[in-house]
Amino acid sequence: MLPNDSCMSFREKIIPWAKLPAWRAEIRAKSLRLVVTNGCFDILHLGHITYLEAARQQGDLLLVGINSDSSVRELKGAGRPVNFQSDRASVAAALGCVDAVCVFNERSALQFLTAAQPDIWVKGGDYTLESINQDERRAVEKTGGKVVILPLVPGKSTTTLLDKITRLGGRWGWSAIAQREDA
Repeated sequence: MLPNDSCMSFREKIIPWAKLPAWRAEIRAKSLRLVVTNGCFDILHLGHITYLEAARQQGDLLLVGINSDSSVRELKGAGRPVNFQSDRASVAAALGCVDAVCVFNERSALQFLTAAQPDIWVKGGDYTLESINQDERRAVEKTGGKVVILPLVPGKSTTTLLDKITRLGGRWGWSAIAQREDA
């Protein structure tokens, strides 16, 4: 089923990894421009929402690649992610500007991007064309895709939010809000 059905459940927007190539082939057959972005999306905040809405405006459909729990731990360290990958994927899929979500296991998005073959790959303003993973960039450009860098929303990041929660928790006697045991 293709996204953009107003009655589509967020659960139907989550594409299992094994089905991503067939889903992409269906999108390509309909000549729709696929925008792709990827990241941890651990605690969704205004910066994420603004970014995802702007990304969606770049094409016909927006696919969000979500780092798995193990890859987030590799990228962000102990105590992350705060939310499990199934929760992060579900929350992202519930957004109206997101047409599909796929969880990938690798630290790098290279295999995800190779399978997704985006027409447009969107990255946040904390990156430049020179600072993004160049293997990922080549994978996108090899299939005719282009890279678009969108500006960040100042002061809006998961790290900033977690720091604020930790400060507030200390004031109110909460303990290790962002820490949890591996599941």
